[in-house]
Amino acid sequence: MSWRRIKTLLNGTVGGGFVIISAFSIISRILGLLRDRLLSSHFGVGSILDAYYAAFRLPDLIFNTFVLGALASAFIPVFLEVWHKDQKEAWRVTNSILNILLAVVFLLVIVMEIFAKPIVQILVSGFSPENIYLTVSLTRIMLVGILFFTISNIAGAVLNSFRRFFFYALSPIAYNLGIILGIVFLAPIFGPKGLAFGVVLGSLMHLLVQFPAFLKTGWRWQLILDFKNQFVKTIGRLMLPRFFGLAIGQFNLVVATFIGSLWGIGAITIYNLAFNLISFPINIFGISLALAVFPVFTSAMVNNSQKDFVYHFSKTVRRILFLTIPSTFFIFLLRREIVSLILGAGKFSSDDINSTALVLSAFALCLVSESLFSVLARAFYSRKDTLTPVKAATVGFCVNVVGCLILGRKFGALGLALSFSLSSICGFIVLTILLRLKTGPSDFRRIVFAFFRILGAALVMFLVMLGVKALLSSYFIQSDFLFLLKRFIIISLTGLVVFLGLSRLFRFEEIDAVRNIFRLNKSERTNGK
Repeated sequence: MSWRRIKTLLNGTVGGGFVIISAFSIISRILGLLRDRLLSSHFGVGSILDAYYAAFRLPDLIFNTFVLGALASAFIPVFLEVWHKDQKEAWRVTNSILNILLAVVFLLVIVMEIFAKPIVQILVSGFSPENIYLTVSLTRIMLVGILFFTISNIAGAVLNSFRRFFFYALSPIAYNLGIILGIVFLAPIFGPKGLAFGVVLGSLMHLLVQFPAFLKTGWRWQLILDFKNQFVKTIGRLMLPRFFGLAIGQFNLVVATFIGSLWGIGAITIYNLAFNLISFPINIFGISLALAVFPVFTSAMVNNSQKDFVYHFSKTVRRILFLTIPSTFFIFLLRREIVSLILGAGKFSSDDINSTALVLSAFALCLVSESLFSVLARAFYSRKDTLTPVKAATVGFCVNVVGCLILGRKFGALGLALSFSLSSICGFIVLTILLRLKTGPSDFRRIVFAFFRILGAALVMFLVMLGVKALLSSYFIQSDFLFLLKRFIIISLTGLVVFLGLSRLFRFEEIDAVRNIFRLNKSERTNGK
């Protein structure tokens, strides 16, 4: 098969888009794990990493709220609609949105640069004065990177609209490489500030990777600020509720950071390291599929084809269940081995490993709900409904605040992780109910049946893995890297063989659906036929 044929299949199918996005997401996440290993081994669990992770809160609040999800969820459906009618007008809308966002973000960055100190003092009031000063310095440096990210994500939204996933999916790899360069080369020169310089470098690389492909789509920059354009107004109207939804998500992290700073040195670091570990499967199994299927949901709605929408929605949800349910049991059982193998080096002590593993097990409870929430939310976005997911996110936020105040204050990072998982599950349940009420028949009975079948197979897998782990405990009692790796591989392969064997034995159709992703099957053409 020629490269051109492979490229056509990859960019023309939901499965193909998933292959590209998930493959590069795996590479990016591996680099992210390497990044965390370098951070933990160089600095350990302590005040420097607490300040580093806390410094992300203000930049992330601006970027994730105003640009990332709000832009993609509101921009892509409108851009595709306009593109099919008038391509010249589509580029006018693109430039208007880009220029407006850049202006807004630039003003916000300036304001945050000025008021960073008093805001950070409130955010991490439990820090020492020295650590507050360091957090403020890192925050002011990281804020610069938002400007690069704004342009980069406009480019990514356009590439995603055209289903040109390659450079779009490559950009997170470039981002993590920039941070790693900061850890290895800039931190020895500039100290902790070198970590923040690495974040800015990563955001610039995130932009540079996508920009040539962005230009090839036909886009050219123009100084257009057309606030009266009906499509610009539509995007703004759709972004508004999504803005609040993403703000809620960021405030969840703000609350966790605030409570974590009160608990003591290291709580914020452990929370973030464990969260990054659970984000690995969430991004690969949940967000990658959600991003790949979103243009298909949108096309189905543009073409007024409820049948195509239900077909792709049901198949995507069942794929995610097939991948995330066994992964939840897997992470819970092997939590200490995972943390030891990935982070257990240098200044990262045995106590740090145990604490992070415990927090990781709490985060594992939300793997399924977090992965599915991305798909359910995009089912609403494709219908130009960005308000309903906000309602579910608001419920989750309220649960998280109460949980952080009760569990976080009592159990520290573990309580914060339990609170996050509980809020994620509650938000997912609410969004599922609302989707059922708004869309009517969406193959829910088939999805529920698949859930219980997969859960049963995963439980058997877990019990077998538990037995093998107990049996191996007497043979692999050493704690060095090689012995941990051997035990991890044996237990993991045993669980994988059992789960896939049961799936084949009982003819789970989800295993064929997942396998077809990697076969680039023609039946997965985006027209759903």
